[in-house]
Amino acid sequence: MKVAVLGAGAIGAYVGAALDRAGADVHLIARGPHLAAMRQHGVRVESPRGDFTARVHATDDPADVGPVDYVFLGLKAHAYAACGPLVAPLLHDTTAVVAAQNGIPWWYFHRHGGPHDGHRVESVDPGGAVSAVLAPERAIGCVVYAATELSGPGVVRHLEGTRFSIGEPDRSASERCRTFAEAMRAGGLKCPVEAELRHDIWIKLLGNISFNPISALARATMRQMCVHSGTRQVIERMMHETLAVAAALGCRPDISVERRLAGAERVGDHRTSTLQDLEAGKPLELDVLLAAVVELAAVTDVPVPTLRTVHALSDLLANPTSQPRSMA
Repeated sequence: MKVAVLGAGAIGAYVGAALDRAGADVHLIARGPHLAAMRQHGVRVESPRGDFTARVHATDDPADVGPVDYVFLGLKAHAYAACGPLVAPLLHDTTAVVAAQNGIPWWYFHRHGGPHDGHRVESVDPGGAVSAVLAPERAIGCVVYAATELSGPGVVRHLEGTRFSIGEPDRSASERCRTFAEAMRAGGLKCPVEAELRHDIWIKLLGNISFNPISALARATMRQMCVHSGTRQVIERMMHETLAVAAALGCRPDISVERRLAGAERVGDHRTSTLQDLEAGKPLELDVLLAAVVELAAVTDVPVPTLRTVHALSDLLANPTSQPRSMA
């Protein structure tokens, strides 16, 4: 099995190192000092489950890799539309793209069934730009429950969790999912194949849609947002509105708002990825987390006043010089 990890940051390099341990032919695509370190020393994984080093091929040129069986996509969702030149050399007729993406994916309504089958979510696939680069039929959904960070170039610190849930948009138990899941498990990771992966998407989104933008607006950690009565109430309303949109689309995630808040508070003074990106001057990945759900609320006629308010504020934060965008 030949795998290319496009965007081999903390999560991508961690997955690549695990697949290498499973015997897969792994190629990491990255850039900068991180790439230089991986070329020289391999990927060093520091984990409570045991440290190890994976000596894998690393490059900044996908043409050096050629067509693969799987592309594990570790890029931020806002980079998808522009990744065509990077993806094209990696594809053959049956290459699958495993998209480790937060929020609503571009393939969400591909073979969804029901009244919204084939609907394009403009917030995540503007003008079809992402679908043109990443054909939905190639997509294998992936919801990441592992937490990692780069503690230095070429060094991945695994903090907690090893679960990467995957699934087909059409809910089938495909051979390509089974093969990828077996390799992930052989490398020491959990990789259940879920028929209803969209339920997992909404469970993770329940936290991302609320904590991520509020943390950036308030410059607050997880614990601070949970113990402050005002932000806690805002987050509760955001979560309930999100669950209402999910229900209107046929998904009822098996988790309560109270349980989700309690779990977040236990995380402590952790800064969300959105807050870290804001502090680092990087683009904020809020369209797939928040704008998409506001858009889906309009499609399903679900009132989401709190989500709309937070979206307006966070959109200005992320795009201070842009013109206002309508989310009718």
